[in-house]
Amino acid sequence: MMHKAEAIVIRTVDYGESNKILTLFTREAGKIGVMARGAKKPKSRLSAISQLFTYGQYLFQQSSGLGTLNQGEILTSFRNIRNDLFSTSYAAYIVELLDKLTEEKRPNPFLFELLFQSLNALNEGKDPEVIRFIFELKMLPVAGITPEINRCVKCKSTEGKYEFSVKEGGFLCHRCLVNDPYHIPIKKKTAELIRLFYHFDLQRLGNISLKQETKEEIKKVLDEYYEAYSGVYLKSKRFLNQLEKFNP
Repeated sequence: MMHKAEAIVIRTVDYGESNKILTLFTREAGKIGVMARGAKKPKSRLSAISQLFTYGQYLFQQSSGLGTLNQGEILTSFRNIRNDLFSTSYAAYIVELLDKLTEEKRPNPFLFELLFQSLNALNEGKDPEVIRFIFELKMLPVAGITPEINRCVKCKSTEGKYEFSVKEGGFLCHRCLVNDPYHIPIKKKTAELIRLFYHFDLQRLGNISLKQETKEEIKKVLDEYYEAYSGVYLKSKRFLNQLEKFNP
């Protein structure tokens, strides 16, 4: 059966001398796999449409297993991402995290829009760390590990100064810190930003400027929380961490 879908290429795997297996994240059908025959050949009509991060309209045949890509039309290639090592690295992390936390053929238009807006913001030169934080926070419900960030996870208070507890799964107010001696100290501004980014609409993202100290606090919270509960280990994240270490 022939299908047409709006999609973004989130993974490519070389297959044989000239073929590629693409993982597409589609607006209509969620994540699907298709074979792009001959896509490794420079003159192939499928070559450009089979590049990682490409957003386009895809026409493919699919039954129960791996589909076959027939043709496609590029809507945007996100060229600025490809031309910048930092942007490419953050984009690679975003698509790998999405891939690891989603199952095939589970339609989710919200996730498609989140992916598109994240790549679009990277392509426009917005702060890649901020985009990463927003994406990671919005993927927590997808992973089924949403922390309590609207109130104290223990006493349910919505007032006071919060720290973050990986052990307790969310914010702890100053009165409840005794429950986790290994809590992560964060400033009030950091707690507010974590809550803001979780609910934030990426289409409204301007040029947000955060202090490095604030970024490091948010990163520590998210890194430790994902490590404790998500069960995913990403090659792209290890590379990204190395990149950030040498280019603070």
